[in-house]
Amino acid sequence: MGQEYSGSAPRRRSPWGAVALVMLTGLALMRNGVDVSLGPPQPASAAALDSRANTAVAAAPRAVVEPLPYAPASRVRLPDIRIDAPVVDVGLDANGWIDAPPPQDANLAGWYQNGISPGQKGTSIIVGHVDNAAGPAVFFGLGSLKKGHRVEVTRYDGRVAVFEVYGVEVFSKEQFPGARVYGDTGHPELRVLTCGGGYSKAGGYAGNVVVFARLIATR
Repeated sequence: MGQEYSGSAPRRRSPWGAVALVMLTGLALMRNGVDVSLGPPQPASAAALDSRANTAVAAAPRAVVEPLPYAPASRVRLPDIRIDAPVVDVGLDANGWIDAPPPQDANLAGWYQNGISPGQKGTSIIVGHVDNAAGPAVFFGLGSLKKGHRVEVTRYDGRVAVFEVYGVEVFSKEQFPGARVYGDTGHPELRVLTCGGGYSKAGGYAGNVVVFARLIATR
C-alpha cells in the first residue's frame, strides 16, 4: 500500500503488454448505481479530445516539466469541481478489470498501483465511484470538468503533481478504447475514470467517463 512508501527504489511495474488485454474492457466500477435526480453530469462536446490530432500530438505539453521519480499517490484534488479525497492503492479485480476503492466510503479514490506513479513519465490512472448505495460518490461530478481545469495529486514523498485537463469523454464499456486511454504518450500524463453514460438497474452504467490530463507543474 502507498502508506508503506519509504522512498526506496521504484517498484517493479507490469509492462503495458501484460495488462493491455485486461484494461481494454474498461473499469468495473459501480454496477448497481442509485437513482439520483438527473444522474451524474456527462461530458460536454466542447470538452472532447481534439479529433484533428492523434493522442500523442494532443497530449504534447506546452512547456517541458521534469518528470518526478516514483512515489505512490496519497490524495487527489480537483478544485474546479470541489473534489478533495484521499487515495488508496488498487489493483485488478477477479475479472481482470482495474478495481475500485471500497464503495462504503463515498469520498475515496484509488490509484492503480501496478502502473505509473502520478508525475512519472507515462500514464498514471486514478479511479473512483460515481455513486454508492447511499447516493453520489467522489467522482459524481467528474463529467462536468472542462479543458483547462486542474487535477492535483499529492504523493507520499510530499511532492504534488499538477495536471491540466485537455479532454473529457465518455466511452462505452463494450467498445472501450484501452490503447487510446492508457497508452504512453511519451509525457507524464494522468487519466481519471469513473462510470458514466446510460444507466439501467439491470446492467448499471453503460460507459466510463475518462479525463485526459497532462503534467504542467510540480511542487
